[in-house]
Amino acid sequence: MYFSNKEKRLRTLYNILTHIASFHLNLISNFNQKLKLGVKGRAETFDILHANIKDEDTVIWAHCASLGEYEQGLPVFEAVKKEHPGYKFVLSFFSPSGYEVKKSTPIADAVVYLPLDTKTNAQKFIKATHPELVIFVKYEIWPNYLLELKQQEIKAILISASFRKNQSFFKPQGKLTLRALKSFDHIFVQNQESEELLKSINFNNVSCSGDTRFDRVSNQLNQNNTLDFIEEFKQDQLCLVAGSTWPEDEAILGHYINTAPENLKFIIAPHNIKPNQINTFVKTLNKKATLFSEKADKDISSYQVLIIDTIGLLAKIYNYADLAYVGGAMGKTGLHNTLEAAVFGVPILIGPHYTKFPEAFDMIALGGMFSVTDNATLKMCLDHLIKDSIARKKAGDINRNYINQNKGAVNHITAYLSNVKLR
Repeated sequence: MYFSNKEKRLRTLYNILTHIASFHLNLISNFNQKLKLGVKGRAETFDILHANIKDEDTVIWAHCASLGEYEQGLPVFEAVKKEHPGYKFVLSFFSPSGYEVKKSTPIADAVVYLPLDTKTNAQKFIKATHPELVIFVKYEIWPNYLLELKQQEIKAILISASFRKNQSFFKPQGKLTLRALKSFDHIFVQNQESEELLKSINFNNVSCSGDTRFDRVSNQLNQNNTLDFIEEFKQDQLCLVAGSTWPEDEAILGHYINTAPENLKFIIAPHNIKPNQINTFVKTLNKKATLFSEKADKDISSYQVLIIDTIGLLAKIYNYADLAYVGGAMGKTGLHNTLEAAVFGVPILIGPHYTKFPEAFDMIALGGMFSVTDNATLKMCLDHLIKDSIARKKAGDINRNYINQNKGAVNHITAYLSNVKLR
């Protein structure tokens, strides 16, 4: 593979910086539990691969940054597994928030942390997995891994990708990342703008397939979404489900809860389920509240607020929502998955910081989602939707229809892959 002198210098600098980052990561991990999990997990990666992947195995490798990308890629992974039942499936994560939750997922024969992007790690990882097809999800562009895949002529695709013109690929100083990006055999993007940006840099192996998250959340409707304890809690009353909330969200939600009528129920599923953070929120409430972990032997129908201090239930809980609030956009942490709520046909409220989330722009423009900025706007919006059942149903129907109209990315991707010849 030919590299220009500038690309060689950039790659050398990148490798030096990666090694420096690795040193500091190991050092800082002694004081940070999340980083410590990642460092410990990466030390075990090759042992896991050698225990589960043999030289004679045929392998497909999928990589996700974190849990959100896993959920985005899952319908594609399932379709590929069905198409190639004899292949082993390796799933890698970069973040503990993905790996620690999905390390036992039945979709994969081996789940590992992706080692840091050094040239040696890339060569060693690809040798251990010897994949015939590689699937990266959304934003993951690791130069050494991708360049090594290209060098070995291993087919690689990027799915549900989204690009912005301020990214390094579209700037003169981004030659290395651009070279890595062009290592993909095909890129499936979420929107026309991304497709046009790629074509502006002469990358033409691109398709506008849409976002696989629409297919993923639509599949939720095919599952049993019944939760007996939620039915016991809710009874026949209106219920607001607030999902993936942060302290900034909980501050304005708590203010509304404290002045809300007694016949309105609230289910709060915080993003961070650390007891200290949950207890801090509970202390701000003057309504009767209980935790999921403390519901045993309680008449939870007598409580007005139920706080979900566990993970993995939110997608089903949205099935019981008459109104939904999705967290992350009241602060700067990033809006969480609004499509999980939209698929159940409920109006959605979010904070004001959603500029990187096109689905939020779409649903707000259509009238199914509402952005609030403070206590006053939250109260005004909720009071209107609670009192006006017709407006509430209309907004929910808009969101449900939006999901239905944007499905199909998985079929687009699998149609392409059906023509890709694997061994």
